[in-house]
Amino acid sequence: MRPGMAALRLDLIGRYLRPHRKAVVLGGIALVVVNVLSVTIPLEVRRIVDELQDGFAYNAVLKQAVWIVLLATTMAVVRLISRQLVFGVGRQVEVDLRQRLFSHMLKQEPAWIQTTGSGEVIARATSDVENIRRLLGFAVLSLTNTVLAYCFTLPAMLAIDPWLTLAAVGLYPVMLTTVRLFGGRMMRQQRRQQQNLASLSELIQEDLSGIAAIKIYGQESAELKAFNTQNRNYRDSAIRLARTRSTLFPLLEGISSISLLLLLALGSGKLEAGTLSIGGLVALILYVERLVFPTALLGFTLNTFQTGQVSLERVEELLQRVPLIRDQDKLAIQKPSQTAKGRLDARNLRVTYEGSERETLAGLNFTIAAGELVAVVGSVGCGKTTLARAFGRMVQVPAGQLFLDGVDVTDLPLQTLRGDVAMVPQEGFLFTSSLADNLRYGEPDADNARVEKAAQQARLGDDIRGFPDGFETLVGERGITLSGGQRQRTALGRALLVSSPVLVLDDALASVDNNTAAAILQSIRQQDSRTIVMISHQLSAAAACDRILVMENGRIVQEGHHSELINRHGVYQRLWERQQAAEQLDAMAS
Repeated sequence: MRPGMAALRLDLIGRYLRPHRKAVVLGGIALVVVNVLSVTIPLEVRRIVDELQDGFAYNAVLKQAVWIVLLATTMAVVRLISRQLVFGVGRQVEVDLRQRLFSHMLKQEPAWIQTTGSGEVIARATSDVENIRRLLGFAVLSLTNTVLAYCFTLPAMLAIDPWLTLAAVGLYPVMLTTVRLFGGRMMRQQRRQQQNLASLSELIQEDLSGIAAIKIYGQESAELKAFNTQNRNYRDSAIRLARTRSTLFPLLEGISSISLLLLLALGSGKLEAGTLSIGGLVALILYVERLVFPTALLGFTLNTFQTGQVSLERVEELLQRVPLIRDQDKLAIQKPSQTAKGRLDARNLRVTYEGSERETLAGLNFTIAAGELVAVVGSVGCGKTTLARAFGRMVQVPAGQLFLDGVDVTDLPLQTLRGDVAMVPQEGFLFTSSLADNLRYGEPDADNARVEKAAQQARLGDDIRGFPDGFETLVGERGITLSGGQRQRTALGRALLVSSPVLVLDDALASVDNNTAAAILQSIRQQDSRTIVMISHQLSAAAACDRILVMENGRIVQEGHHSELINRHGVYQRLWERQQAAEQLDAMAS
């Protein structure tokens, strides 16, 4: 443990509980009342039993019985209230914390999610948050109740008979040690069971998503074998956990029984000697039984407390991460998107990914006029996609190097900038919803007319008319029911529906043929005056653009119209000749 970490964790616990201090205080008061009543009831029983030694009076006994029932009922009601208050705090913290985590994760840059791993992030937002809820609910309640139980009960027992008290509770450290030993094993086994269940669920999800590949390659038997292995692993871990539980609880019952037998054996001798009353012995038995449960539970409580503290650290580590791409503390300009025209300027633009020493963009200089259609081409790995992401600050862009309508993009609020720059990636993500909902994702309130117009611009209209449910067709998980071209055109239609002055197509037409790509570009230009930056490997589509930027090794090495560049020795001419040769080979093969 790092120095000061224990203090940090207690500070974190206090910080999480502070917004709910009223419920915590009321729950604590209720616990005090419960423990006071639980000490009072055995004392009342002792008094009644001792009074019965002097004679039996039916009315007096009935009156005392009603009084004890009233006390017990009050204690049960107050205990219920305390549990609802404290457990309610844990649940409310869980809800608020998940909301904070989700909001915080949405602010992180995509690269961090990809490098960290979605599974790790999901684990912190689910299992770690549940551990914190148990810490602030069950663990706090149990630990407080155990401390209060001993603080109130032990003095009452010592007042009756100190030696019998020490003999009765002498085995409790053994009980606590047993719970600690088995509790650690049970937590490890439970964690293993959860991991096996997660692996089983992940296998099912992966196989359902990749069912087509399984069928194509005839791997049903292999997947069935893998599932059988994971299923057996889950069964074995569940059985091991059940065995540990079935061993622990009889042991605890045996230790508590030995403690009770010691109390009865030694107490009988004191009864004969006249140094202890029958009522006193009965009260001691009730007190011993009262301490059994919190003592046995203390081991689980401490394990839960430790696990919750570790989860607190993990969640806080995530919450304290500052996104690399974020709004400035005080934005220099609050520029409304309505005034954007779409002019883009790069001035010695340089981008280096975190952890890399090589510049992906190594000093780009260009100007794209408002309403211009510009293609960016180059070989794989030359930096085209990084440039596309830079326009919307999906990667970290240094200040003073990229401008929208003369305004530094780092001075614009991210929400404003991304409202002005619509980007369509090559792999357009589709949600498990209808086509219409996917198209209007950027504009949830868009009417049907706008949705249909965007679909027509993306050349998706004929496909939609061929679907039985039209725009209400469910696309399935990640758009699995659509072809690659249909998914791309749906993602394009989503961007076209948003009234952004700049449209960036990152190889977004790669899955459609050249004629369709050209028709889409022509349709966009006829109906919109927006600036279009098209990242593409399809040089025939680039040929229809106003201008072409040719990239190589993170730099712009050529610039001009298609008719100029094909007659000029350089990268573009080589790319064009290579593509023409590939198309001729494909024609001969077909």
